[in-house]
Amino acid sequence: MKQVTIYTDGACSGNPGPGGWGAVLMYGNHKKEISGGEASTTNNRMELTAVISALSLLKEPCLVDLYSDSKYVIDALEKGWAKGWKKRGWVKSDKKPALNPDLWEVLLGLTEVHQLRYHWVKGHGENPYNNRCDELAVGESRKFK
Repeated sequence: MKQVTIYTDGACSGNPGPGGWGAVLMYGNHKKEISGGEASTTNNRMELTAVISALSLLKEPCLVDLYSDSKYVIDALEKGWAKGWKKRGWVKSDKKPALNPDLWEVLLGLTEVHQLRYHWVKGHGENPYNNRCDELAVGESRKFK
């Protein structure tokens, strides 16, 4: 199984507001940067879209080290919250509706294809790849102002 490292980030100016996402994928000596955005979205939707977009580029099942500064994404995947929300019909344990079920549905499908290891990183910290993802995401969000 190929081993891939993915860094992702999402940004939003206002929440909701114009948003962007960025991702850096690395495999061996290869590095690819991708990004995108939406005119009206939320930060969490951009965080999810970054992960979905990166994983969707993989052409075969891979062992993926996923790095994100989003506790929402990392905790929901690593702690199994998102699977629980889906099992309960997109309802959280507190009986409130889970947000972004459309994106979680896609992401959970991708987690079935790949083996993922989750890593939370501090946002706007020392990690150059996370900082690059932030630059990409903010740049995309600014296209909608």
